[in-house]
Amino acid sequence: MIRQLLRAVSMAGAWALIGLALVPANMAQAQDATGTWLRENGASRVRFAACGSALCGTIVWLKDPGLDKNNPDEAQRSRPLVGVRVFYDMKPNGGNKWSGKAYNPEDGKVYTGNMTLDDGKLTTQGCVLGGLICRSVNWSRVN
Repeated sequence: MIRQLLRAVSMAGAWALIGLALVPANMAQAQDATGTWLRENGASRVRFAACGSALCGTIVWLKDPGLDKNNPDEAQRSRPLVGVRVFYDMKPNGGNKWSGKAYNPEDGKVYTGNMTLDDGKLTTQGCVLGGLICRSVNWSRVN
């Protein structure tokens, strides 16, 4: 009887380990960054959603709405900033980290973008010179 019980327990443990092995590591550890986030200074909200196999972030609200006047493409300078995609091609790059591109409407430039989600707080980062110079912004989830 004890031998059967030990065999049943070890079989259950083996099945549990097999089940864990089938779950991709980034899915098991990654937090969900999708949703709407408020910038730490309260000036903007960005909604992150899946776009293909990556995440993209689009401005959905601005305290002071304006136009994309610094865009290097003259044809885009008259478009409202609300609705502009500012984070794109953000692909998983380790647990709770994503890397892609970040568009900064304040200067019209595209930077190497990074995102980190830690304890419910999102930090985005735009970098130049291979990551030697970076600027970070913190966000809190609003939904």
